Amino acid sequence: MHCILGISAFYHDSAACLVIDGKIIAAAQEERFTRIKHDAGFPHHAIQYCLKEAKISAKQINDVVFYEKPFLKFERLLETYLEFAPKGFMSFAKAMPLWIKDKLFQKFELIKELKYTLDSEIDWNKRLLFSEHHLSHAASAYYPSPFNSAAVLTLDGVGEWTTTSLSIGKGNDLKVIKEIHFPHSLGLLYSAFTYYTGFKVNSGEYKVMGLAPYGNPVFADLIKEKLINIADDGSFQLNMTYFDFATGLTMTNSKFDALFGGPPRTSETKLTQREMDLAASIQKVTEDIILKLADSIAKETGESNLCLAGGVALNCVANGILLRKDIFKNIWIQPAAGDAGGALGAALSTWFLHYKKKERIASKERDAMKGAYLGPEFSETEIEKELINCGAIFKKLSKTEMVDEVVTALTEEKAVGWMQGRMEFGPRALGGRSIIADPRSPIMQKQLNLKVKYRESFRPFAPSVLQEDVSKWFEHDTDSPYMLFVADIKKDKRRTMTNDEEALFGIEKLNVQRSSVPAITHVDYSARIQTVNAETNPLYHAVITKFKEKTGCPLIVNTSFNVRGEPIVCSATDAFKCFMGTEMDVLAVGNYILYKEQQDKALNKNYKESYELD
Repeated sequence: MHCILGISAFYHDSAACLVIDGKIIAAAQEERFTRIKHDAGFPHHAIQYCLKEAKISAKQINDVVFYEKPFLKFERLLETYLEFAPKGFMSFAKAMPLWIKDKLFQKFELIKELKYTLDSEIDWNKRLLFSEHHLSHAASAYYPSPFNSAAVLTLDGVGEWTTTSLSIGKGNDLKVIKEIHFPHSLGLLYSAFTYYTGFKVNSGEYKVMGLAPYGNPVFADLIKEKLINIADDGSFQLNMTYFDFATGLTMTNSKFDALFGGPPRTSETKLTQREMDLAASIQKVTEDIILKLADSIAKETGESNLCLAGGVALNCVANGILLRKDIFKNIWIQPAAGDAGGALGAALSTWFLHYKKKERIASKERDAMKGAYLGPEFSETEIEKELINCGAIFKKLSKTEMVDEVVTALTEEKAVGWMQGRMEFGPRALGGRSIIADPRSPIMQKQLNLKVKYRESFRPFAPSVLQEDVSKWFEHDTDSPYMLFVADIKKDKRRTMTNDEEALFGIEKLNVQRSSVPAITHVDYSARIQTVNAETNPLYHAVITKFKEKTGCPLIVNTSFNVRGEPIVCSATDAFKCFMGTEMDVLAVGNYILYKEQQDKALNKNYKESYELD
């Protein structure tokens, strides 16, 4: 038995993953345990969980693999400052002490943390390896995929030097053959617009994508003319005179402001048509670049399969457009496409490339991610003990009773917290840690955003749909288990708009019911689809099946079980706190069901107040 522990840490979304003899056993982000959103610290809790799940001790770990090479990152930082000098001296002066103190000697820091977390007697220096950032991304996409041969495209902000890479996977082999280097980065270009439209970099990119359909891409040509030079093969170069991220303390500069008619939007201020048009424009440019890259990759490699990873691969709108263009016969995207997935890729690349193991046999029917259900699962005893400690009032049900009561609640337009089985790995809730609701409700989209999620009203919700019914409701006929493709709702499910409704623009579009399932239909008739099958998540499949029997509708609303600024819940305690602190009506956790009206009113008030203070 050969055990490899993969780690990503010290930037954002720290995570750990355990691979044994090439098989993925467990993986989780540190934020789920510490309750710190995008926690960048060493993944102590995630590592301990992985060992517990695998029932192994620290002594049985053969290798620990870090997902990138810190020295190369330091080299990039140093060379960038030298290239742009004397510009950026203040940023340089702030960054250097931190790098010299902590990051330059990250190997020693990792060894120290491993001794503290696992076993102080083990010589971790002999077991510690380092992967490269984009190789880790590529490995996380290719090795769990259902392909024995594929082109692999990775796009993100930046790793050590690389921002975009093309690799070829054949059997167990994976080779990086092309790269685009910092500062030329599609991820950082998108993040620049995230910053400029008033959202937080590294977490607000989803908001820009969700805001885009409210606007028109009126700035797309200006972006292509001034900010980025795009070659015929999709490769690109940024015009760095408009950006400050290479050496400064912000993403954009005054020249960028002048180009788009003003300073960046201040966070939490009212969104205007300008922000919506900017979002639509950068989204359009991103889609155009990805399509050009994919087209040139298909022609150059002759591959019919494409794998994607890196933070940009979470842009499910671009993914949906790429899928419909039929440039590749098959596309598979790593569900933990961001830095968290680097822990997984680091471990897999070590097994298949460092040790040159030959056991990998891809299955055309199913990938190796186990539905991304790779996190902790809690026993009945553990759940009941936590609920009692929280002061919860609950009742125990059989699986059949649970399905019946939850579906009844859904049809009564109640918001249901759903915590079942193993927690998902990656940023999406996929029916393990979800808030679910009736998609037919005309009020549900606003209600969930404002009263449950406490987030911006324009944010869309995704449907979980029975795999066998997806093509009857959406312009989509392939599996989408990880909610990584956007597709339009079928025309026969749409509602005919009045002339007045058609004339609405901007955020006013939000108030129009567009289909028979308005809670999951975005303003451009699109939806981010998760297909559900009985094999990977039988209980969730049973709920949607029962809902279909009762209503004729084979899909439900699925959003992550958290509020804005908080990680997705992990434990029953996390779930109860979120349930009590919001306007959620029902909580189904394991075999236990809780109704809000039955809970202690004083307790409910305390939790709500604490959430408002947060």
